[in-house]
Amino acid sequence: MTTTHAPAPPIGKAAVGALGALAVATGALESVVTPTLPLLQGELDMSPAEGALLSIVLLVTGALITPIAGKLGDRYGGKRVVVRLMAVVCAGGLVSALAPNLPVLLLGQVLQGAMVGALPLSFILVRAHLPAGESKVAIGVVSGLFVGGAMAGTLAAGPVAEGLSRHWMFALPTFAVIGATVLVHRLMPHDPPRRTDGAGIDWPGLVLLSGTLVTLMLVLGLGADLVVQPLVLLGLVVLLAAFGTGWVAVERRAASPMVDLRMLTRPAVGKSCVLTFLICVGTSAATYLVPQLFAVPADTYGFGASATGIGFFLLPGALAASLAGPISGIGVRRLGSRAVVTAGVLLMAVGLLGLAAAHTEIWHLVVGKALVALANGLCVTAMVTRTATSVDLGDTGIATGLVLVTRVIGFAVGVQVTGAILTAGTPTGSKIPAESAFVAGFILAAAVTALSLLVVRTMSKGVKE
Repeated sequence: MTTTHAPAPPIGKAAVGALGALAVATGALESVVTPTLPLLQGELDMSPAEGALLSIVLLVTGALITPIAGKLGDRYGGKRVVVRLMAVVCAGGLVSALAPNLPVLLLGQVLQGAMVGALPLSFILVRAHLPAGESKVAIGVVSGLFVGGAMAGTLAAGPVAEGLSRHWMFALPTFAVIGATVLVHRLMPHDPPRRTDGAGIDWPGLVLLSGTLVTLMLVLGLGADLVVQPLVLLGLVVLLAAFGTGWVAVERRAASPMVDLRMLTRPAVGKSCVLTFLICVGTSAATYLVPQLFAVPADTYGFGASATGIGFFLLPGALAASLAGPISGIGVRRLGSRAVVTAGVLLMAVGLLGLAAAHTEIWHLVVGKALVALANGLCVTAMVTRTATSVDLGDTGIATGLVLVTRVIGFAVGVQVTGAILTAGTPTGSKIPAESAFVAGFILAAAVTALSLLVVRTMSKGVKE
């Protein structure tokens, strides 16, 4: 039985401002690891594979939390769920700030992953409390502030980590998140549950997908080290197969699955997921390898950049990514999704091959990373738009959720594989990977990206899906 409740009361600029402050703070907290990853690896004595794991656990948690957060918001109201999720994020930020070693820092990042589920809920809150025209403006403002917060975190993380310590790098944005959460709690009125249809949360699906992703990360991250222990590696592969098979079986039978795999039988959705996976594998290689290459000592083949310098060098890529969404939207409307994705794939392949061929100057890496970031934004925005407009209105959340999970898996696979390549390419007794390992990572990513053109050729033009 479905029950629709009374509409939520309207809100003023102060409440929207509180959500904007929360977006800035969470964007800053989410972005501090990438520019400081080489610094963290040095302080915590991490291998490249362990560094790769640290850079993705937040996103993996977010992929698991997001669909659950949406259903909890429907059941209990968006404000209540947002505040509780942010309490988890704040706890994670404090754990990360106090972490004495890698396992504790990983735990903090896992808890911080709840922020990925909180941001879409804030959009739902805006839509619940404002008229359609005003809500579009407010959502655009909140989205822009999140991107702005991420840029600020990218720039500030290095100076804070080097001037104070890595602990303060997590603590300062966490304090901002705490303050913004208090503002949201005080200024945002409660919204009633939108719908109660008796559909429960797919806890078995969540547990099995969690096991699948964690085991996949272990296989990819530790595979190179476990070659000398084939039975352990075989055991992990068997466990991965068991988790994956069990998850597929549960999702196909669940009344309200966490991820409706039947959507994959729809050509538009299935192709979008395959493309998203391949494109995110390519993107993740540049995201992980470029900061590592900046940090390689200048007396070898690198630049010896500090965390502050790395953040500054990554800023053009962040700006390119922020511009990609609007550009992609205009391109899809005028030219169709296939044209936009084709252009994005070619641009990304050129950027990755350029990084493999030329990485002896700082501007080589800055331009290459910016090209990849722009291309990724073009492709992913076009894929999400295509997916959302190719299914019935009631299936939009399910279809886009499937693309989200695929995006995270692609990114996680790409980062872990490139991390394993660097680990395997590090000579015994050294902490500096061979230059050829970076070249191999960029070339592999370019090859995977180029494969996506085979799928793009089968797409409809998609001016109107």
